[in-house]
Amino acid sequence: MEFSTLFKGLAVSSLSVVLTMATFGPRRAQAQIQPDTTQMPWMNKALSADQRADMVLGRMTLDEKIQLVHGTGWGVLRKGDPVPARSNFGAGFVPGIDRLHIPDINMADSAVGIRMAALQSRYATLLPSTLGAASSWNPDAAFLYGSVIGREARAQGFNMSIGGGVDITREPRNGRNFEYAGEDPVLAGTMTGELERGVKSEHVMSDIKHYALNDQETGRTVVNVLLDKRSMRESDLLAFEIAIGIAKPSAVMCSYNLVDGDHACENDYLLNQVLKKDFKFKGWVISDWSATHSTVKAALNGLDQDMPGDDNYFSAPLKKAVEDGQVPMARLNDMVHRILRSMFDAGVVDDPPVRSVVNPFRGRDDAQHIAEESIVLLKNSGNVLPLKASASTSIALIGSHADVGVLSGGGSAQVDAPGGNAIDPKPGPSIWGQPVYFPSSPLRYIQAKSPRSHVQYIDGKDNAAAAKLAKESSLAIVFVNQWMSEGRDAPTLSLPNNQDALVNAVAAANPNTIVVLETGGPVTMPWADHVKGIVEMWYPGIGGAQALANILFGDVNPSGKLPVTFAKSDDQLPHPVVPGMDVKHGGKTVGDDQHHEVRPFDLKYTAGAAVGYKWFESTHRQPLFPFGFGLSYTTFGYSGLKVDDASRTAQFTVKNTGSREGTEIAELYVALPSAAKENYKRLVAWKRVKLAPGESKTVTLPMNPLYLSIFDTAKDAWKLLPGDYKVMAGASSSDTPLNNTLHIKP
Repeated sequence: MEFSTLFKGLAVSSLSVVLTMATFGPRRAQAQIQPDTTQMPWMNKALSADQRADMVLGRMTLDEKIQLVHGTGWGVLRKGDPVPARSNFGAGFVPGIDRLHIPDINMADSAVGIRMAALQSRYATLLPSTLGAASSWNPDAAFLYGSVIGREARAQGFNMSIGGGVDITREPRNGRNFEYAGEDPVLAGTMTGELERGVKSEHVMSDIKHYALNDQETGRTVVNVLLDKRSMRESDLLAFEIAIGIAKPSAVMCSYNLVDGDHACENDYLLNQVLKKDFKFKGWVISDWSATHSTVKAALNGLDQDMPGDDNYFSAPLKKAVEDGQVPMARLNDMVHRILRSMFDAGVVDDPPVRSVVNPFRGRDDAQHIAEESIVLLKNSGNVLPLKASASTSIALIGSHADVGVLSGGGSAQVDAPGGNAIDPKPGPSIWGQPVYFPSSPLRYIQAKSPRSHVQYIDGKDNAAAAKLAKESSLAIVFVNQWMSEGRDAPTLSLPNNQDALVNAVAAANPNTIVVLETGGPVTMPWADHVKGIVEMWYPGIGGAQALANILFGDVNPSGKLPVTFAKSDDQLPHPVVPGMDVKHGGKTVGDDQHHEVRPFDLKYTAGAAVGYKWFESTHRQPLFPFGFGLSYTTFGYSGLKVDDASRTAQFTVKNTGSREGTEIAELYVALPSAAKENYKRLVAWKRVKLAPGESKTVTLPMNPLYLSIFDTAKDAWKLLPGDYKVMAGASSSDTPLNNTLHIKP
């Protein structure tokens, strides 16, 4: 969503106007004249969503149809824009058809929680980043994540969530990676699909985005992505295919970028041929905000709704195009049918939202639970963790405002912090382009775990002072961060603001140094060999400090594993420099949010389908930390891999070989026959296995034919090649001790 100027410099007087309107908005909505639904056959719940949509469609006028296929404008997102009386003060608004009992569509930005709650003195739970949640490799946790968003959207009066990002991590410096679910299409598609299924389970319309190949923010509105169709279908589009198949979302949001010369929101191949025909998607295609570029071409090539809708494409010009025969009435009817059937399918007609008070305690508990499964232990030399509470222990906490809160991601995913930004509390909503910390204090919860220990915090702005405190303490915990946001990419994988020097100074002063990372994606760690412990907590949400303290002191055994590869340096990536940031594209950093403006350019994805760990394996590069990696306070052993050709299943045993209860994420990879011409393996399945000390369990995993197939561009279809498939099981993409063979006959 395009927001570089939104809320920038929003005055208190302007906010008070919005809040005054908010006071009266709900009353007006409640005062709507309600039609007699007994005379409306489409209110029969026994009918299918498609049947009900067709009945409504048959009663609609041309103007009413046009009304549903575009929004009313930026509203509260842009200072000075009009706000419809029945708007719920969210990201988008589409007025309903009162006489036909079709409700308004009130859309909430909600990638990691409901955005802009401050506008009506609401509360919204900040969940861990979706990249963090993907580190749990737990589809049940993803479903819970979505249900939190769905129930809080309903409580606030919204009937549509527009989160659900599933763009894979092609560009690890992408400013929006924290909104996505990692580099592997099977993992990302599964986790995002379950998340959006959770949203819809609360009778809130769901969305999956940004379709497609919107893998970086630099030049996102002008970049033309070039990628062959086989690679496209086996990587980025496969993630969407899996997520859409699981979630059956109400909408799919098309992205800003171009693909093979056409904007994504008017791209016939993406929207008509792949999404609607091949994926059999029944919902509607909604544009990202101001990502529509035409009327006739966009309508014919698959776009169903233009948002925010004040750009004059799908309003009067579309009506005229239909009347003139440039856009067939059948196409407009299809656009409207897709919206209506999705409303019936999600239940927003039969079970509309009822405003109520969000339960912050339930939200915090759910967020903490997800965070506890998401935090990844990357290094634990000498078993420095878990910590032991002791009166003789002195702990230095250093950096990243760990005395007051935890970091959150920015942009349209920004949730308003209760009480305001923890590092600078002020009235009003979050300000675009400024990092926001949430009031979940690591210092507080670490002190609570070890009340007799001497725990002292220092801000880390002075390396010498930090090193002095570290030297005087028995243990040093350094918090480092990487703030990421929509509209901007990180220039490198390095931690910003010279934080590497801080870690080096502290580690030189105290050999018992632990580093806690609050990042939006992978970062480099030139100091990794000099510290004893490394913990990746991502953006952990409102329960983040509680979750971290439970991990550090062993009340929770870490089980998270990386959904992305951590490179040693930018030079290991397919593009050592973020495309568009180099001088030849005329790139320059501008604005308060430090986004990068560039001229239009082509971006050829030379890695093809080899994204992340597949790239590292195919180019024989050793990363800092591999995909799927994560440590526990116990150890696990693998044995006895068996493969059943008939059922296409793999079976093996996982044993807890340590002294603590723990959960292992057992991973299954497959390398295709040589005819596939791939020099890397693919993740095809996994399972979280909880084990007591000494306990063994047999794990049986299916091998989905889709995940074993190549895309045959000549036949425009998936193809399962005959031959021998190498099956591997283990703890990560680089640790697969078990091997066997799956035989697929011609």
